[in-house]
Amino acid sequence: MGKGKDIKTNRIKGLACAGLFAIMVFLPLPVLSGIYVMVDANGVYHFTNVPTSNKYKLYIRDRESSARTVLRAYTRNPAKYEPLINRYAKKYGVSKALIKAVIHAESDFNPYAVSKKGAQGLMQLMPETARDLSVQDVFDPEENIRAGVQYLKMLLKKFNGDLSLSLAAYNAGPNRVDQYGKVPPYRETKDYIKKVLTYYRMYR
Repeated sequence: MGKGKDIKTNRIKGLACAGLFAIMVFLPLPVLSGIYVMVDANGVYHFTNVPTSNKYKLYIRDRESSARTVLRAYTRNPAKYEPLINRYAKKYGVSKALIKAVIHAESDFNPYAVSKKGAQGLMQLMPETARDLSVQDVFDPEENIRAGVQYLKMLLKKFNGDLSLSLAAYNAGPNRVDQYGKVPPYRETKDYIKKVLTYYRMYR
């Protein structure tokens, strides 16, 4: 009897460990990485998040992402969203490189990302913004990109094409930018602008 119970207990423990391992494998973890820069012999700056030599120096260290991930498996595949980005870049007259930069900074191309503040999907739309832009499923890549680009276009128009102010508004909200009349004095917002602009240069 004692051995039978031990075998049963060990089997249950084994199944539990296997289940935990499966969750750890399929749950995308935050990437602790950064942006690296190298200046070549001609004085040209080269940016990358995957340095290929020790000539690259750390430019921006990515803190652990503030976004958590819904427990759903996904594969990071930026190229998958290229047709959608091209379509809505053309429709709303927004740079493809800028759209990619915002998605990269916001969700790292995870369509199921959810931030601590409740922003959701590829372009991290807040629920009220998603409702205002008639989004039915915020985790649907096409709906999310369509609404995110539309919102970005609205901000660019509101701030007369000023990229820093528009990105500040995307991060902190347009009311905060209006309140200060400039980029709000928030470390998070300033770091966000710097990160997006760096990615923007990479994608151009």
